[in-house]
Amino acid sequence: MTSTDHIAAGRGEPSGARPVSALRQLAAASVGNAAEWYDWYAYSFLAVFFADQVFPKGAGNSLVPLLSTFAVFAVGFFMRPVGGLLMGAVADRHGRRTALTVTILLMGGGSLLVAVTPTYAAAGVLAPVVLVIARLVQGLSVGGEFAASTTFLVESAGPGRRGLFSSFQYVSTTIGQLLASGVAALLTHLLTDGQMGAWGWRVPFLIGALISLVGFWVRQGAHETRSAEQRAAARPALFEALRSHPRESLLICGITAGGTIAYYTWTTYLPTYAEVNAGFDKGDALLVGTISLAFFALLQPLGGMLSDRIGRKPLLLTFAVGFAALAVPLLHAVTDAFLSLLLVQCAGMVLLTGYTAVAAAVNAEVFPARVRAAGIGFPYSLTVALFGGTAPYVGTWFKQAGHAGGFPWYVAGLCLVSACVYCVLPETAKRPMER
Repeated sequence: MTSTDHIAAGRGEPSGARPVSALRQLAAASVGNAAEWYDWYAYSFLAVFFADQVFPKGAGNSLVPLLSTFAVFAVGFFMRPVGGLLMGAVADRHGRRTALTVTILLMGGGSLLVAVTPTYAAAGVLAPVVLVIARLVQGLSVGGEFAASTTFLVESAGPGRRGLFSSFQYVSTTIGQLLASGVAALLTHLLTDGQMGAWGWRVPFLIGALISLVGFWVRQGAHETRSAEQRAAARPALFEALRSHPRESLLICGITAGGTIAYYTWTTYLPTYAEVNAGFDKGDALLVGTISLAFFALLQPLGGMLSDRIGRKPLLLTFAVGFAALAVPLLHAVTDAFLSLLLVQCAGMVLLTGYTAVAAAVNAEVFPARVRAAGIGFPYSLTVALFGGTAPYVGTWFKQAGHAGGFPWYVAGLCLVSACVYCVLPETAKRPMER
């Protein structure tokens, strides 16, 4: 059965009737996912520019606004488990496409709210309150996005192609991040620091709201991967995945812990880490991030296809052991030289691909179809909230406390924990997956 026939069969249609293009399914998931993550990452890239506008400085401490801004970044992450649970339940009960439509609208609304957030000078405490509300909405959206899009992508794949389809989760995520980084880098080169702080930082969030509308339109043409009969027969309770599959839920946490800290450190926090710890220029740091993200996106399908051939575990172990051994020397190698940051970031991206290219497939292969979206969404998003969303804050806190060298060891330790989990993880690449 071809991947086209498989999708038709998943919808309860006869093989060959109204054929659904696999490329169309990938586009529906990827365009919306890119829009979601553009909005999400624009916040992190622009934090250094609007921190002083939204939060007041502490007495004699210039890091207070930045710490506050990253604390709100982390708060948004703690809505992700709620989004993973609620939108995952929507995806299991009413279909993956319905959940994907809701999440893209939530993200666009949150991005628009960030764009119109007042300054602290103009509105006082209302300014950070508005920002927090916007990030809570976006956190709810992103938590649901991963749960729904992961199941949608992997269920759209034909036999022997789940790894390849899985890799597009991070291809689209990286494209969204790349757009956010590119727009931020362009603005920093076109505008002065004063203009960026006054109004320039708002522009990417307005663009994000518009991109979300495009993603919404594209997703309207997606085809559901489960038939109406399958959805009606499922109707799982909200916490059924946790009650019925506690081992699988814990397994998702262990799989994710090292991957999420490495991912957010290398793709999101590293430019700020270089600025704070090595005096790296803000504009150049964003440019390095943009170049390395483009390189990272190209690696994902290669990693996905490789995992379909040799299995998921070899890639996962290469990632985890590599980061456990090299995170400390790589982060200590960051200086104020352009080439040093570029090499460090690209080297990390190669290792990180061992996790990102297969994460969606591994997670989807752990749970049965009945509770797949909610089963993935809650433990995954909770782990990301605990370790990924807090990475920028923890890294900045280490610097403020005078122990900047401790953060690389923190990253290495979590990767070592995940390496132990990968050692006992069953290989699922060649197993049939319940539809």
